[in-house]
Parts: sequence; C-alpha cells; structure tokens
Amino acid sequence: MAEIIAREAAEAFASLKTLSNTQRSSALQKIHDALYVKKDEILAANQLDMTNAVDNKLSSTLVKRLDLSTGGKFDAMLSGILDVAQLPDPVGKCTLARKLDEGLNLYRLTAPIGVLLIIFESRPEVIANITALAIKSGNAAILKGGKESYETFKVMSDIVNSTLQQETDVPGKAIQLIQSRDEVSGLLSQDRYIDLVIPRGSNALVRNIKENTKIPVLGHADGICSIYVDSEADLSKAKKIVVDSKTNYPAGCNAAEQLLIHQSIAQDSTKVSSLINSLIEAKVTVHVTPEIKAQISGLNQEFIVDADGESFDTEFLSFDIAVKSVSSVADAIKHINTHSSKHTEAIITENKDTADLFLKSIDSAGIYWNCSTRFADGFRYGFGTEVGISTNKIHARGPVGLEGLMSYQYQLRGDGHIVGEYVGGGGKKVFVHEDLNINDVKL
Repeated sequence: MAEIIAREAAEAFASLKTLSNTQRSSALQKIHDALYVKKDEILAANQLDMTNAVDNKLSSTLVKRLDLSTGGKFDAMLSGILDVAQLPDPVGKCTLARKLDEGLNLYRLTAPIGVLLIIFESRPEVIANITALAIKSGNAAILKGGKESYETFKVMSDIVNSTLQQETDVPGKAIQLIQSRDEVSGLLSQDRYIDLVIPRGSNALVRNIKENTKIPVLGHADGICSIYVDSEADLSKAKKIVVDSKTNYPAGCNAAEQLLIHQSIAQDSTKVSSLINSLIEAKVTVHVTPEIKAQISGLNQEFIVDADGESFDTEFLSFDIAVKSVSSVADAIKHINTHSSKHTEAIITENKDTADLFLKSIDSAGIYWNCSTRFADGFRYGFGTEVGISTNKIHARGPVGLEGLMSYQYQLRGDGHIVGEYVGGGGKKVFVHEDLNINDVKL
C-alpha cells in the first residue's frame, strides 16, 4: 500500500509541476474557502482531540499544540493559505544564463523538489500549511498526522481532498492525507518515489525517522534556544525580550530555554534581581546556578529551583528556563555552540561590535540582536507560512517556506551542437536575476 501511495504521488507531481501559477494559486483560494465554511465542524473535532488528550493524561504542552480554537490560531492558519497564494511564483525562475557558443545557451531554472513526506504530531494546522506551500511550489505531498490529532486531521483531510478533486486543476493524488496508522514505516522505505521527509514533532519522532530512512530528512530534533544578556545591555529591553521569548508561546520550538547573563550584571543584586523577577512575575520557574541564586534571595522562592546537570541541555517547552552567569561574550558563544540545538539564539546589547562578534560566531540557523527568539517563524519572516524549521546546513536552514521547497535544473538549448565540434570560449555571458522567466532572458 505504501508503494502505491508513493508512486501515485510521484505520478501526480509530474502533472502538478506543469500547472500555471494561476491554477495553483486558485486551488489555494478554494481550500481556504472550504475550510472557512467548515470552521465549526473542524473546531468541534479539535475539541474532541483535546478532550481525549486530557483524558489520556498527555502533557499540557501537547494539548496546547493541539488547540486550534484559542489565540487566533484557526484564523491565522487560513490567513497563511492566502498569504502563500499571493506570493510570487517560485517555479521556473532563471537564476543563471550563459552563452556557451553561438546558438548554444545554458540556463539554470528553479524547480520543485518532487514528493514530500510530512509526518507530524499534534499541530493540526500543519495540514493547511504544508498543503499551501506544496501546491504553490509545485511539489506533491503525503501528510501523516499523529493519533492525538486524529479527529481534527480526519475532518480537515476530507475537506482538502474533496476540494482538490472536485474544484481545482491540481491532480487528485498530488496532496494525500493519510489517516491510517500503519503506513509510516512503509513510506519511509520509498526512496525511489519520495524525495524529502519533513518531520514535525518531538525529539523522539525526529530521531526515529532519521534512523529509519534513506530519504533525506529536513527538520530539527530540539529547540534549545538561548538569550545572552551582555554587560552593555539595556535592561528594560532585556526584560521585555526575555519574557516574550519565554512566555509568548512556551510550547514553541523557538521559545527561549536558556538565559546567559554577563557576570557584571549577575553579580549586581539589584540588576539581576530585576531581570529574574520579570520572569518570576510572568510565573516562569527559573533553574539557576549557585552564583545567580546567591544574588536573588529576596525574590519569590516558589519559582526558583537549582539548575542540575541536564538544565542546559533541556527543551522545557513550559514556563521554565535555565539561567547562568558567563564571564564574557566569548564565554557565552562557547556555551551556546556547545549546548544549543542550533535553532535560534539572541544577544541583548547596545554595543554593535559585541553584537557583530556574536552574530558571526554563533553556529545556529537564526542569530538575533535585541529581539525575541519568537520571531523565528515563516509567517513572521514573510514566507506566508512554513513547512518547519530546519537546523540542517545543506539545502534549507531556518524557517522553510517556498524557497526551501525549491531546487533547480539546468537547461541547455542548442541547434545541432556536438562536443566534438565545440571549442568553447565564444561570447560568454553570465546573467543572474530571479525575477525573470527564461523567455525574458536575452543572450
């Protein structure tokens, strides 16, 4: 069965990538409209998933990720579909042109990757996100949701499938939403037909997938993000950024999990207490090292615990953060490059030279200066939405939108040219311009 699913997706991809941008964008508008009309039905199913999650004693973090009804998540999901539809067409853009000989022209054109396999836990909005990005970029996609979001997934997948098949030019098998629980291992072996696997979920899920497939995997296992408060930080900025990074959505992979404080602040009881208290007032439990604990004895001890050996290698995904003192920006950089998951890190400082050193030295997908780690998101980057955040260094890195779902192909257009008669060197010209179609390039 898995081979049939994968083969049908590959066959659909061959047709999907030939559709015009208008046809692909129109399909997204139809999906948006269908989901909007069925909002009450989707949210009712979502409520059933959350009730089941609570009854089964699943973590509060997972329940938050399941929830589509609060914080404007459903409306944001729908807006993301339209945002993607309105983005420029990413397919067939000419990024290089070279005249190799008279009448022999070489072009490099953007092209979709092929068939994507997306396996995710909890977040039902992934269905809309991936469907929008896949169709817009000309990629076929196979989506498999986790059992905890089964009811929401079933309703949304039925809506998406019926809309695509009945109202659009997109091939019916270009987007396949798999509800069976038995297909994952079989799909992971379909490297002949599937080009990229994108896992969205827990550390255990991502690691399991990486260990059980030969297909390239795009994603990240952990979101251990750090903030360094420098000796020349504006403390009012620091408090605002640190609290937002931790509390805006603590279950997100871009929430801060570590706070590093320069020793000049950490050893000043008034300054460090003010900074730590901003977290405590937001009901964040701080896991502190002894030198920090010694300076904050006057604060509410209910939210203060001792950091242990695992604190700085833990993705809490909750109202918890690990806090320690560092002696310099170099010490902070060393700590982050050692303990970070290479997702997103931030420095708070008014010193541009210090910030530049930090920005150049940190080996993560996102490095920020004086702003919240919560900005690490495809929607906030202006990508419309994202398929996930990658900590890979090859192909795509950071929030992955349309560009991250594209590869490229070379086209060589000649007129009877053969290598035996080619001497090279004549009339070379290189042209790079991502806004032009191949037909607009003049050599």
